Amino acid sequence: MSKLKRLAGETALYGLGSIVPRMINFLQVPLHTINMFSEAEYGEITKLYAYVAVVNIVYMFGMETAYFRFATKPGADPRRIFNLAQTSVIAISGSLTVLLLFNAVPISTALQASNPHFITWLVITMFIDALVAIPFAQLRLQKKAFQFATAKILNVAIVLGLNYYFLKLNYDPAMGVGYVFLATLIANSLFVVYFLKTLLAWRPVWDKSLSPQMFQYAYPVMLTGVAGMVNEMFSRSMLDWWLPENFYKGVSQKDAGGIFGAAYKFAVFMNLGIQAFRYAAEPFFFSNAQEKNSPTLFAQVNHFFVIACCWVWLSISINLDILKYIIGENFWLGLNIVPVLLLAYLFLGVYYNVSVWFKLTDKTYYGTIITLVGAAITVAGNYFLIPVAGFMGSAIAAVACYAVMAALCFGYGQKYYPIPYPVFRDVGYLVATAALIVLINKIELESQWLATAFHTVSIMAFAGLTFWIERKNLTQSTHS
Repeated sequence: MSKLKRLAGETALYGLGSIVPRMINFLQVPLHTINMFSEAEYGEITKLYAYVAVVNIVYMFGMETAYFRFATKPGADPRRIFNLAQTSVIAISGSLTVLLLFNAVPISTALQASNPHFITWLVITMFIDALVAIPFAQLRLQKKAFQFATAKILNVAIVLGLNYYFLKLNYDPAMGVGYVFLATLIANSLFVVYFLKTLLAWRPVWDKSLSPQMFQYAYPVMLTGVAGMVNEMFSRSMLDWWLPENFYKGVSQKDAGGIFGAAYKFAVFMNLGIQAFRYAAEPFFFSNAQEKNSPTLFAQVNHFFVIACCWVWLSISINLDILKYIIGENFWLGLNIVPVLLLAYLFLGVYYNVSVWFKLTDKTYYGTIITLVGAAITVAGNYFLIPVAGFMGSAIAAVACYAVMAALCFGYGQKYYPIPYPVFRDVGYLVATAALIVLINKIELESQWLATAFHTVSIMAFAGLTFWIERKNLTQSTHS
């Protein structure tokens, strides 16, 4: 089996562990938005999880990537590297957890959370996530994708079940959105049981030589992750600040945050595929870095990745007329930004691919610099565009951020670790897909059944045409 086939197979398995759970998780959207929470209440969920996503990166401290890098070096002892990485993560996340728990009340006030207990539950959830991060990374390095997928699917199924129980069968209005956070805490706690054997086998250890090297490698990855997550989550929080009153008639700033968060849920479909691919690709890149033809292999990986993302981009963007019924009608206002957000995520995925050069050359600080540039674009873009374009301004800022990051990373990478990416072909696919989305969405059909059939045929035709164009390249790649 070729390396690309193995990567595709592992991506499919990791897809079960990320796409399927997120699809199950997506079922929470109608549960939360249809006759349950108001736009403002849903906005609180969106905002608090945005902050959690950023702090989670600090908890992990980039040690997952450091673990892959050092465990795959010639002569490395993967078991010892695991203990070193786990020790670092527990020390950092444990210290942060104590600090945040002691300050839960002022943090709750600052973030305008409706109950300080929500902050406590979220902090404990973050600690649990950090505790099992390296065990999950170990499964990826050992290519145990099935065990990885099983854990993720069970977790989200439990989250969904608890949400339904709390919100539909045992609901107390005084708790409100807190049930969402409580359900996640309970479900994530079961990860400890799942990895109990691995966690009990861990031994705290510090290596005077390796540990500082791992920290030096990891902290720029952490900073990159924080800046990247700020890029992704910033707009969800800043609508409260920069969206003018009555920009959307009858919609308050807090309501706008909830509407924007619901629209973002559709863009998560692209992020799901990217996440599944990253789970498989990160250890793949490190494992194949010493191969003579690795630059050509990495270029092929990114090319087929772009094509797959274009297919997802098209499929979702032309089917919003039917997908919109997943959320409450009062959240439809923000759906026009979904195709733009999908494109932003596509560029983010390309950035992850082309960033392999600084991870393999131990120049991870370049990732920090590039991502900080992206963060600056995000802040400036939101500041200037939200007041004049609302939701769309924030979406455009996201596209600009990730496109510039991908371009900068590609440019520097060609200097330090040249990879023959087929840039013009990839850009051609992006332009063609964008044109198709605009054209197809301009065709209005009265019958929903006819419209859905037309969209389905369009997607199949796009896939068939792409396969015909790439058939020779695909055949050569799968036999290499």
